[in-house]
Amino acid sequence: MAWCKSGIGLHISVNGKRQLPWCRDSRLEDSDGFHVWIDTRCSPLIHRATQFCHRFLFMPAGGGPKREHATAAIIPINRARMHPKSFPPKTLKIVGLPRHDGYEMSGFIPSDALTGFDPADQPRISLYYAVIDRELGWQTLSLGPEYPVMEDPSLWGEAILSGG
Repeated sequence: MAWCKSGIGLHISVNGKRQLPWCRDSRLEDSDGFHVWIDTRCSPLIHRATQFCHRFLFMPAGGGPKREHATAAIIPINRARMHPKSFPPKTLKIVGLPRHDGYEMSGFIPSDALTGFDPADQPRISLYYAVIDRELGWQTLSLGPEYPVMEDPSLWGEAILSGG
């Protein structure tokens, strides 16, 4: 992952697969891909998401009429007190490359899609991610799915955005 004042970029490489990823733009929460949670205000003492908390999904497939195109979306966080501002479709950028044993993806979350993103005034963010795959399981930043990481921002890690 990398950042600049215009947003957050990411690159994911998944290897060791024997099956195609299971991705459906109609069933985002159940789909394989890179799930990332970001709290632009880093509120480590809160247990329910606010309007500054986001959950994004980047999938190597699942978009288009034959579900062959990489796609990205925002997913509402369960039990959130408030949700982030909405943004137009196609705001999230993604490129996917299938491999014989997995896939690679590059994506970008523009600052317009991140409610409260202001690294100059708020350089600390909370962050959690998971590569979720039906075949390979979960690969996470820290805690696994046995904890309520998908809805509790107090369990996410912290990053300091400096030098941008």
